[in-house]
Amino acid sequence: MNGKAAKAHKAGARAVTYATSPLLASKTPPWRSRFLVALVGLAFAGLLGRAVYVQVLHTEFFQKQGEARYAHTLELPASRGRINDRSGQVLAASVAVPSIWAIPKEVDADPDKRRALARALGLSARELAAKLNPEARFVWLKRLADDETAAQVKAIGLKGVFQDREYRRKYPEGEAAAHVVGFTNVEDRGQEGIELAFQKELQGRDGSRSVVRDRLGRVVEDIGDIVPAANGRDVDLSVDSKVQFFAYQRIRDAVAANKARAGSVVVLDVQTGEVLALANYPSYDPGNRRNLSGEQLRNRALTDVFEPGSTMKPFIAGLSMETGRSTPETLVDTGNGRYAFHGAVISDTHAHGVIPVREVIKFSSNIGAAKLAMQMPAREMHEMFTAIGLGQRPQISFPGAVGGKLRPYKSWRPIEQATMSYGYGLSASLFQLARAYTVFARDGEIIPVSMLRQPHDHPVAGIRVFRPEVAREVRRMLQAAAGPGGTAPDAQVPGYSIGGKSGTAHKQEGRNYTNKYRSWFVGVAPIVNPRIVVAVMVDEPTTGVYFGGKVAGPVFSQVTAQTLRLMGVAPDLDVKSQIVANQKAVAVEESF
Repeated sequence: MNGKAAKAHKAGARAVTYATSPLLASKTPPWRSRFLVALVGLAFAGLLGRAVYVQVLHTEFFQKQGEARYAHTLELPASRGRINDRSGQVLAASVAVPSIWAIPKEVDADPDKRRALARALGLSARELAAKLNPEARFVWLKRLADDETAAQVKAIGLKGVFQDREYRRKYPEGEAAAHVVGFTNVEDRGQEGIELAFQKELQGRDGSRSVVRDRLGRVVEDIGDIVPAANGRDVDLSVDSKVQFFAYQRIRDAVAANKARAGSVVVLDVQTGEVLALANYPSYDPGNRRNLSGEQLRNRALTDVFEPGSTMKPFIAGLSMETGRSTPETLVDTGNGRYAFHGAVISDTHAHGVIPVREVIKFSSNIGAAKLAMQMPAREMHEMFTAIGLGQRPQISFPGAVGGKLRPYKSWRPIEQATMSYGYGLSASLFQLARAYTVFARDGEIIPVSMLRQPHDHPVAGIRVFRPEVAREVRRMLQAAAGPGGTAPDAQVPGYSIGGKSGTAHKQEGRNYTNKYRSWFVGVAPIVNPRIVVAVMVDEPTTGVYFGGKVAGPVFSQVTAQTLRLMGVAPDLDVKSQIVANQKAVAVEESF
């Protein structure tokens, strides 16, 4: 193509009329373009409004929502304080164990892995699915798991499933100290015993750590300050774990031998008021409470009350001598063993005739105790019972202790005052009886008792109930009662002088007494310079032997002997001479 032709071609191209195109022949309505522009403007206005809403009006809310997807606050659990016995032996301590949790939305949907996870956790597929509710942001899959379970879960490698360390309580003494230490729940809060009584001191304060996690749950960065955990304080008890274990064994064996329902033992240090042992059977393992029953859980020494029976007679004799109404040699006519009084009959197991007050205790005469009691106003008896702690909840740092029953003296009828003298018509726990007998062990003073270790620089101060000489006279009576010819010779301890009083009572159900019995023995040792009070109770012996001296006396003997040896108390009797004296006394009794 030459130059002229090319120019002519360009000129023709510019001369083409586009309006002749069928697609462009019609004009676009003006409103359409305006509408499109308006839509674009509204979109930009919406975006601007949303930006103001998110970044100005509700900044804090959306920041928290964003942080929730990458920032996490990890709890730094405090280690719960230990519970130790008087020598530092650990009775309860916390150990770190794995706990398994998940973020349901992030858990891998692989069905094979989920089934493997369910098996490792001991759950059914349905139970696991219920836990992994997509609506939940966090869920515990298994708390306080064992290391084997944690290893299996880790090996599965399921996304969205994580592990942390929590603390779990261990109880080295198991059943023997269960009713003393108690236990905690899964949140590590005390539920029974010392764990509950000293919850504030033991629990400590949890700390926290704010972190950023990646999509695999790994911590990649710390944000903010770390608040360190403050561990709980240790609690040092007065209990001696060796005495506790031995007392538990002996009461367990006694319950089995007598085919009884239950039993309890309380051991007190009369110089300091410390509780050296508080054992009950049946018991339980605080670290494994599956199928735990109420019978096992009951701390019977503190929660079960009963009519104390003949253990009240020494207090009546003491009050009679304290008020000058009698001496140990004052004669009391107990007749032929049956005494008609205000329409009722008070009876003894044997006819004793006229006997001195000291033998009222030795032979455990109901008639003798009743006649001593009826010489004094009801108010005096009530004041003495109150002074030794009856009818009042024991002031001890321990949950569940009860006060028993002691009605106002103005409501007493004469027959009720008489029966109270030998322990019917009022009620007390074994723990209350043990503390009451510190009156005789401490030369007339009743002392406060404690579950916590006390300083040994000087004896604890008590409240006077009887004059020292009266308390010593009653101790001699108790020594005779627990010796040959008394009601509890089986309570004797080789090498040590002891004194105490047995008790046997029909159990009351409703308003009636049944043919079921409680048997107990409370005593002090050594008799000249007492160091301990030991109280023993066996509930419902069923082998045909139910007298307190026969059922509870041998337990007292065994526990007392072991406790005095562990305390380093030197024997105050020659064993050979003691055996010969007992044999002579038995021979004299048999000759009558």
